[in-house]
Amino acid sequence: MTVADAGTQAQAPTSRIALGVEYDGGAYSGWQLQHHADTVQARLEAAIARVAAEPVRVHCAGRTDAGVHALGQVVHFDTTARRSRRSWVLGTNSNLPDDIAVRWAEPVPPDFHARFSATGRHYRYWILSRPTRSALWRGRAVWTHKPLDPARMRTAGALLVGRHDFTSFRALACQAKSPVRTLRYLHIQRRGELVTLALGADGFLHHMVRNIAGVLMAIGSSEAPVDWTAELLAVRDRALGGVTAPPQGLYLAGVDYPDRFALPVAGDADGSSVL
Repeated sequence: MTVADAGTQAQAPTSRIALGVEYDGGAYSGWQLQHHADTVQARLEAAIARVAAEPVRVHCAGRTDAGVHALGQVVHFDTTARRSRRSWVLGTNSNLPDDIAVRWAEPVPPDFHARFSATGRHYRYWILSRPTRSALWRGRAVWTHKPLDPARMRTAGALLVGRHDFTSFRALACQAKSPVRTLRYLHIQRRGELVTLALGADGFLHHMVRNIAGVLMAIGSSEAPVDWTAELLAVRDRALGGVTAPPQGLYLAGVDYPDRFALPVAGDADGSSVL
């Protein structure tokens, strides 16, 4: 190999690939890489690297905490490898554990970024409301033995829809520059023993969905008044915001992007049906 050939090989063009990913977060210490813990990002990067035959760094649309699940996480990575969509999906899945799966793969332009190109995100929060705990829903929905009134929860939740300062609903350690977000919808449905919260916004603060869920569960059980949500928006004080609901009921359901990227659209984008 000549010096010129080596230089050409070293400068092989890269392409950017986006993936749609789902996972059960119960066995992982969240999404983000950690030196002494198993994470979704670490597993996914290792699997993709096997297919690409080179190291990759994966960037996600939303960093999920330990125990949180994803139905429609979106990630991207850069690579010099040339593979078909089918090869990226099937090859990566063959190297992943059973609780993480790639649903689709799409080439995207170099200006696409899984996080910064997103224009909206969708979350679901599942609550099992019945007198006894469940063996089958363990880790997939949060159990409460208290009866919940969906009508009270809907009335309270409607007060949160719109553009607001959500200081009372974000984690104390949240690093977002602004607490202002636009909550586009908040739907609450009950089917049998399962209560589902469906939320969509231009963006979410750290623990925002779990804090909203904790407040609405207190209202639904009549432990707090229906107008508590409006009071919390007004006081802008997380210390008065009640309990953060557990992570096991939380799902990143989908991410919105401009049409020009032509990515697959997540189902139930408006939260009108229960997943």
